[in-house]
Amino acid sequence: MDYQEFEKTLTEERPPKDWTKSLKALWYDAKGNWEAAHDIVDGMNNETAKWVHAYLHRKEGDDWNAGYWYRQAEKSFPKSTLEEEHREMVEFILNN
Repeated sequence: MDYQEFEKTLTEERPPKDWTKSLKALWYDAKGNWEAAHDIVDGMNNETAKWVHAYLHRKEGDDWNAGYWYRQAEKSFPKSTLEEEHREMVEFILNN
């Protein structure tokens, strides 16, 4: 699967069941459901989930909280757009 195929799934009501929780969170975010995305990654303790968590707080406009989660994920606060970071995370998950 690639990013374009990920985008095609956005017409569905739910993400595919076999996806990782982090990918499902990004799917809900892309559908405009920030809260569902956050609920999925909140409390998860792996680096990818922490990265998604950071992105979600960045998107929310809470740079302080986002910075905390980027540090937890061992990532720098990005200079890219939210759209670019979203795509980067989706592609990272799909390729790993």
